[in-house]
Amino acid sequence: VQLQASGGGLVQAGGSLRLSCAASGRTFRSYAMGWFRQAPGKEREFVAAIRSGGSTYYADSVKGRFTISRDNAKNTVYLQMNSLEPEDTAVYYCSAALRSIVSMIRIPSTYDYWGQGTQVTVSS
Repeated sequence: VQLQASGGGLVQAGGSLRLSCAASGRTFRSYAMGWFRQAPGKEREFVAAIRSGGSTYYADSVKGRFTISRDNAKNTVYLQMNSLEPEDTAVYYCSAALRSIVSMIRIPSTYDYWGQGTQVTVSS
């Protein structure tokens, strides 16, 4: 599986962005998909995930502001980000996991494939 993330950019605080992650392969619908982010000098952290059945999971810091969704017909997962804050500034990575145990959905090592990342910068 190859993942291509896009949609990052520079936005003012309070603004919105929608990230997209296009996946190759015919088994996309079988994968759990996740978004992680990494700010300079910090560890990669979980943002959101969606399992093959559509269940969604969010980090507390983005709950109510971000929405993850998937379109299996387009092999694409989205991350709609609203009410952005300067603390959301990071490189955002999409990822895919063939096996997703709910208790491990927030752990990077659960994911088998990673995209190249897209930069999101939120100015104050």
